[in-house]
Amino acid sequence: MAQLIETAKAQETCVLVGIITRTQKKELLDEYLDELEFLATTANAVCIERFSQSLDHPDVRTFVGSGKIEEINNYVVEHKVDMIIFDDELTPTQLRNIERVVPDVKILDRNNLILDIFASRARTAHAKTQVELAQYQYLLPRLTNMWTHLQKQKGGIGMKGPGEKEIETDRRIIRDKIAALKEDLKAIDKQMQTQRGNRGAMVRAALVGYTNVGKSTVMNMLSKSEVLAENKLFATLDTTVRKVVIDNLPFLLSDTVGFIRKLPHQLIESFKSTLDETRESDILIHVVDVSHPQFEDHMNVVQETLREIGSLDKPMILVFNKIDALTFEEPEIPMVPEDFIEEIDNSDAPPASLDDLKKSWMAKSEFDNVVFISATNRTNIDELREVIYTRVKEIHQVRYPYNDFLY
Repeated sequence: MAQLIETAKAQETCVLVGIITRTQKKELLDEYLDELEFLATTANAVCIERFSQSLDHPDVRTFVGSGKIEEINNYVVEHKVDMIIFDDELTPTQLRNIERVVPDVKILDRNNLILDIFASRARTAHAKTQVELAQYQYLLPRLTNMWTHLQKQKGGIGMKGPGEKEIETDRRIIRDKIAALKEDLKAIDKQMQTQRGNRGAMVRAALVGYTNVGKSTVMNMLSKSEVLAENKLFATLDTTVRKVVIDNLPFLLSDTVGFIRKLPHQLIESFKSTLDETRESDILIHVVDVSHPQFEDHMNVVQETLREIGSLDKPMILVFNKIDALTFEEPEIPMVPEDFIEEIDNSDAPPASLDDLKKSWMAKSEFDNVVFISATNRTNIDELREVIYTRVKEIHQVRYPYNDFLY
């Protein structure tokens, strides 16, 4: 632990906090905290400890109990931790109370961390405006609490908010700023709507999926372009559209922002214009990281988000990506006490074959088509292209009945 803390000094250090409830068991919390740590790493922080507590529901005053918050305070003081990140959204009251117990340490919740990552990743005027709007909407009910942060002028993670630019910001100014940003977004949205209209009636496909599942890699592979693809969350914020041609049949392919559990409501509202690309597409290509232990949960999150933005009724191709990282585990040994079962090492297990995957329950999906690929290794890409071609052709034949020469 001491060595980890020493190596983390160059970056901001943090501890993670979550609760175990009747609906959120320890295993599920561990998974959520793993993802929260990945978010913190994406924001260039190093997590050195985790804290959890079993509660029926979050404490209305300090999220966790008074004894636990004192324990956290003692730890961050002893190890000179820069910030505490909570896995759920904190109310303004909880935020103020926690800061009274743990002074001089930045307090972030999951929403604040995601907003910070979006702020650091935004590149275009459209993305920056959307993120800034979401930040102000998040800041408004927490203005009293944030005031102390503004006075301290702290930098780093969680402090990239618009408040750094206006120390004397009050509620009236923030409301005026929110109204102005909404007007700016309307103008940008109208411009983007015109751009989408200028694309004509070409068939449009949109890549959707959980964040960091390989959508941009699939985009680069199909369109032969150079869209940024990183092993980080939310590497893509701005929608990228490329023209793709498969066997003389052209169509438009868009790469959209990835989804995530507990996505801040402010971001969904602000990014609805970006998600218009998904709503206006003819085909959805749902990319799934099949090597992730909780990929089914990720699929449900994507389905729920698509339902929320009104895009769930579209034809969908389900693409299970990263099959190169998938192995079949050894079956459990029945009727043997747990004390006598050694932990099985699957590091040398053979990779799952395409034939095995096509016979698995995943191939019998409710979606229109299911394809297993490895975008990085270009495994089974021909089948993916064939499936996309078939679906695009069906729509193209209806839209352009006299263009039979293309296929």
